[in-house]
Amino acid sequence: MKIAIVGTVASSIFGFRMPYINLLIKQGHEVFAFAIDFNDEQKKRLLKLGVTPIDYNISRNGKGPLLLLSEIKELKDKLLEINPDIFFGYFLKPVLFGGIAAKIAKVPRRVGMIEGLGQTFTIPPSGLTLKKRVLMKVLLLGIGVVARLIDSVIVLNNDDLLQLSKYAPNNKIKLLGGIGVDLNEFSYKPTAQKDKVRFLFVGRLLKEKGVRYFLEAAKEVGKKYPNAEFLLIGAIDKSSSTGITQEELSDYIGQGYIKHYGHVSNVVDYIEESSVFVLPSYYREGVPRSTQEAMAVGRAVITTDNTGCRDTVVEGVNGFLVNKYDSSDLASKMELYLKEPSLIEKHGRMSRKLAEERFDVSRVNKRLLRYMYD
Repeated sequence: MKIAIVGTVASSIFGFRMPYINLLIKQGHEVFAFAIDFNDEQKKRLLKLGVTPIDYNISRNGKGPLLLLSEIKELKDKLLEINPDIFFGYFLKPVLFGGIAAKIAKVPRRVGMIEGLGQTFTIPPSGLTLKKRVLMKVLLLGIGVVARLIDSVIVLNNDDLLQLSKYAPNNKIKLLGGIGVDLNEFSYKPTAQKDKVRFLFVGRLLKEKGVRYFLEAAKEVGKKYPNAEFLLIGAIDKSSSTGITQEELSDYIGQGYIKHYGHVSNVVDYIEESSVFVLPSYYREGVPRSTQEAMAVGRAVITTDNTGCRDTVVEGVNGFLVNKYDSSDLASKMELYLKEPSLIEKHGRMSRKLAEERFDVSRVNKRLLRYMYD
């Protein structure tokens, strides 16, 4: 069959969709990958695999009905050109706009996957403004409308399943779980250094990802425990209004508690050198990929009792859940591993076991394939 996979940025195709695309190619399907920012090298890589790259335009922050209509029309025209048997959109805008375009283009099978409701549905410590409440309601109603135009809407966590089921027919919303990781690439490794306890944060350095709570907890714990180290992986995002500044980060680094490595391509090496993975996010996650990777390597996890994050931890079995917006609670959970370091290896082994049960990408993609067909 011809399968159109419609996302946003090309990096998401290479970072998250390649195992699934390889499975489709192996089964003999013709795959068309849509992105808004392919470069020539990325197109060559896809063509070498037998995948056809398709350029299209969709504004990640665009507003206004005219822009919306033009984006839907362009995508509809692209779909008519290739005449696919299946439309598979992922991320919120490709599901919403792509679902409408695929319906107009009369694509026989139409499937969307919402990998977390994202920034719009993220509740900051100050609470929701009226404007944000209205926008959330509009988007939920929009998802409900589009769900009636396509065959299935796939979600990654139970919270999204429950919320979207209030706006769409229950039989249209399907739960996948995390998108999974390659358990061979992220293989189990015992913690490397026993005399140091290394707490690792991986992600964009944004408030909603919890980076400031990580830094505050590191400052609190680092004063008490000289054998504690705090590693930060991720680039400063100057384009975001919620990003941490270089000056703010430098202040923490200067106090001697934090080591910042910026954006890295070999994140697995840093996970292997760590003891405990920490993600104090209050972002409206799907199921965080970074946590799945850390679990596969066999790392204990501290994360928030928050949508998507809580799906990665069995409390006291492979890690601990902490309250959102609470660096003191985070610090207290970090201290548990410093007071009782035997928990690190014990929880790490259970993380690997849970990753094998829940986040094996080969199993996840086979389940996703069934959702595409059924």
